[in-house]
Amino acid sequence: MSEGRSAVGQVALVGLFVTALTTAQLTASKLLAIPLPAAIGELPYVGAAILMPGAALAYALTFFASDCYSELYGRRAAQVMVNVGFVMNFVLLGLVWSTIAAPAADPEFAGQFATVLSSGTNIVAGSLLAYLVSQNWDVIVFHGIRDMTDGAFLWLRNIVSTATSQAIDTVIFVGVAFYVAPTVLGIGDPFEWNVLVGLAVGQYLLKLLIAVVDTPFVYGVVALLRDDESSTDGWVAD
Repeated sequence: MSEGRSAVGQVALVGLFVTALTTAQLTASKLLAIPLPAAIGELPYVGAAILMPGAALAYALTFFASDCYSELYGRRAAQVMVNVGFVMNFVLLGLVWSTIAAPAADPEFAGQFATVLSSGTNIVAGSLLAYLVSQNWDVIVFHGIRDMTDGAFLWLRNIVSTATSQAIDTVIFVGVAFYVAPTVLGIGDPFEWNVLVGLAVGQYLLKLLIAVVDTPFVYGVVALLRDDESSTDGWVAD
């Protein structure tokens, strides 16, 4: 990998990771309902529409960026990026909340501003805990598979690490944001179990699809940022 290409790639992937992470934090409070195609109809526990946080797509991009980063720059560098990102979540929240608390020239607009940008405490607690656990798990599994396969099967470690970490993320986020926090902290009403299961299953199915679909793009990024044959692997081991 040339030094210039490596530097640009490293900055670009960190930039993508931070941008997606910031977007996810700001959009997590909106609950989306994505209708299923008529050919599929309704799914068990899910129904005719997949319910998910507005942050689902942006958050999926963080796993894409971290897997590319892990492959190109190593486990330690990826874990540093993930854990620094966790700290930056608090910087983001501090900046947003301090802006909301500051005196406003237009009180009516200030109320709208606060409604749009201030995620509920339950959403924040769920997303932060889910992020910390799932992102570190993603890096650990990615490099565990890489070590076991001597660097082959990039597609396998990308799919398995993302699929398992997204499952962990979904369970923690849905459980904490919509059941544990409302029950323990008394913020809002906890969702019924059938709604929680439907919410978790629906969004995980979409996340799993994204994990499969983004695999060719991971190969593309790795191929673009590497120019030595020994640093790339094929879809099967040699």
